[in-house]
Amino acid sequence: MIDRLPPLKALRAFEAAARHMSFAKAAEELHVTPAALSFQIKNLEAHLGQPLFRRLNRAVELTEAGRLLAPGASEGFERLSRAWSATNRLQDSRTLSVTAGPAFTAKWLAPRLFAFAQAHPEIELRFTATLRQLDFQRDEVDVAIRYGFGTDEGLHSEHLMNETITPMMRPDLAALYPTPASLQEAALLHDGSVDFMSQPADWTVWFRANGIAHVPVPAARFSQADHALDASLAGVGVLLTRTSLAAQYLANGQLVAPFEIGLTTQARFRFLCAEGTITRPQIAAFHDWLLAEINMIPDGTEGRVLVPVSDLA
Repeated sequence: MIDRLPPLKALRAFEAAARHMSFAKAAEELHVTPAALSFQIKNLEAHLGQPLFRRLNRAVELTEAGRLLAPGASEGFERLSRAWSATNRLQDSRTLSVTAGPAFTAKWLAPRLFAFAQAHPEIELRFTATLRQLDFQRDEVDVAIRYGFGTDEGLHSEHLMNETITPMMRPDLAALYPTPASLQEAALLHDGSVDFMSQPADWTVWFRANGIAHVPVPAARFSQADHALDASLAGVGVLLTRTSLAAQYLANGQLVAPFEIGLTTQARFRFLCAEGTITRPQIAAFHDWLLAEINMIPDGTEGRVLVPVSDLA
């Protein structure tokens, strides 16, 4: 038995043919003729000493050996492709791919990106707004801003900002509801973006922290925090949400958070990148700019009584 690996070109021909179950489609993908692809596969079979395909009249099917080899070949080429792309990106200092949740992208990043673009015209930003956990190699992502409880093993991870969860509303509504108890008469908005937490940080918990037993049913529920914020900005009602997302609206007075008690959780916004990449010029520039922007705006915790939701369970 020969353990030496066969030529990479022959393995590539086999992998494409096994994936398509067609020599013609594999040849088209690899930009070779069907005859050339068939020749490569015959060479591979000769190297192995047994057939990998059964040639039928108008189709092919894998032999037992082919079925055993195909998954490993596909995985190997996929991993090689990801490693090559990641290595090739090290030479690129002009583009930066960032992923963040839709709410953070819309309410925090987007209003500030003009300032970054002015400071770093040499960097092209590419954003993916999604809650899906993207893979740094597979999805060619440079930076991720994530919210939650992640352990972030194998990544460079930094806590970004403090926050509290507290009622917010337009100033005209604040005049109508001056006390926590008065909110029992208000139209309450539910931000479902924190519903993933095992210990809830909702209206029931906030009213409990204020010593109030009766909790009205929310007038509206939103699965995305940015939609809930848009409703509160429109004056639809009073929203219980995170000060991190509403920072600019609290700073410019469009919203106010007048009550003393705020809830805290273990969930955090984190800045993530692959280990060893934080010093890449575009990542370092975005990292430093992001932290500077965060430090310019109060986090909403100062002067507030912070109550961990774990104490109210």
